[in-house]
Amino acid sequence: MNIPKDLLYTEDDEWLLLDGDEGVVGITDYAQDSLSDIVYLELPEVGDSFEQGEAFGVVESVKAAADLYMPVSGEVLAINEALVDEPEKINSDPYGEGWMIRIKILNADELDDLMDDVAYRTYLEERED
Repeated sequence: MNIPKDLLYTEDDEWLLLDGDEGVVGITDYAQDSLSDIVYLELPEVGDSFEQGEAFGVVESVKAAADLYMPVSGEVLAINEALVDEPEKINSDPYGEGWMIRIKILNADELDDLMDDVAYRTYLEERED
């Protein structure tokens, strides 16, 4: 399972790539693998704001639908329009072309609530038991 070292992770299997006071958000390799073939994605509008833990969208696969949760409070600066037409990119490249939204981070203190790659790997191993 691919768990990049330069990202932060949530217990809901979202990842956050920090870029100054902005961040890029997507779902983890574990999440896309669990969902299987993703067929639909619903993303927010640019300018929408969400609190940490609030649902910002929905991803649907042939197996299930799942809410997408904000890793930290933020305002949506951009969405990955390409995913609307090709949601399968989330399966093939969850940390690259499968990114979902770019946000302005509104509360940097919330970053302390997220896991690094080692903590996330341990969390997944414990969850599987």
